[in-house]
Amino acid sequence: MDHEFEELDGLSVEIDDVIYMPSLDAPEERPHPFVYFINIKNDSSERVVIRGRKWVVQEEDTGEVVVVEGDGVVGQTPELVPGKAFSYNSYHVARGNALAQGAFFGETDGGRRVFVRIPQFKLVVPEWA
Repeated sequence: MDHEFEELDGLSVEIDDVIYMPSLDAPEERPHPFVYFINIKNDSSERVVIRGRKWVVQEEDTGEVVVVEGDGVVGQTPELVPGKAFSYNSYHVARGNALAQGAFFGETDGGRRVFVRIPQFKLVVPEWA
């Protein structure tokens, strides 16, 4: 990478909800699916296009870390003009209780490469599961 990413003041992420959803497909080794609802808000003065994301999910019991990186957000590259937000939901699968966090990466109209942190949230398997 020839340019580092920098945090953009005014770009923020909120975790609106996290729901245990056992009806979703999950691999045998990670049998616990969690749907998360996210809101990316642009209160900066610049238009930002979100180009990619990186997730880090750490299993509480084993300490195992899974890193997921990719282009866009749920198959899109949302354009956030000042004052606008982009909301979506997706899901992670976990072996057991886990912590998830990460970042979204974007670009301003001026070509600045920016990022915004995804606050850490817990994936807690219900006792009945």
